Amino acid sequence: MGNRLSKIATRTGDNGSTGLGDGSRVAKDSLRVHAMGDVDELNSHIGLLLCEELPPALREELISIQHDLFDLGGELCIPGYTLITDTHVARLDGLLEKYNADLPPLKDFILPAGARSAALAHVCRTICRRAERSIVSLGNSETINDNPRRYTNRLSDLMFVLSRVLNRFAGGSDVLWEKDRKRDAQGQPGETTPG
Repeated sequence: MGNRLSKIATRTGDNGSTGLGDGSRVAKDSLRVHAMGDVDELNSHIGLLLCEELPPALREELISIQHDLFDLGGELCIPGYTLITDTHVARLDGLLEKYNADLPPLKDFILPAGARSAALAHVCRTICRRAERSIVSLGNSETINDNPRRYTNRLSDLMFVLSRVLNRFAGGSDVLWEKDRKRDAQGQPGETTPG
């Protein structure tokens, strides 16, 4: 692996193909490469979220998730290989339970807003949903393991919960969608209808 990483510009992809971990080559716009790219993008955005002030335990948990996502990308890169297991999914279930326990029940939809860290968690959530859709598309075309799909499904739920946690950590709360909020012709907020 060290030799592969020492030369970044190989020029072998100039023809629109890329090499997979098993040595085969596929088109850069293949379903597998789309899924790998979406997982990579998600991992990068979690890295951006880690630049924010976060509770120390959550910081460590997000770093572990970044390692999981690297493994997930590795699994997608090697057809037929398994790296993401039931244990990975169960760990996310545990984090969901932990972080959701102290949150008030939602009675309204919330906007992807509030503290910068919370907004970044929402960005991670939406990219994770895209990664999940890419993995589903790949699974409809080729045989892949279930756990990458299950993992991204849980992780997007966790990112939603974490956005709520991070708004509170920053001293705020959920930013609620106001269905009766009036807007003038230029899209500016107006009066909220009583009720």
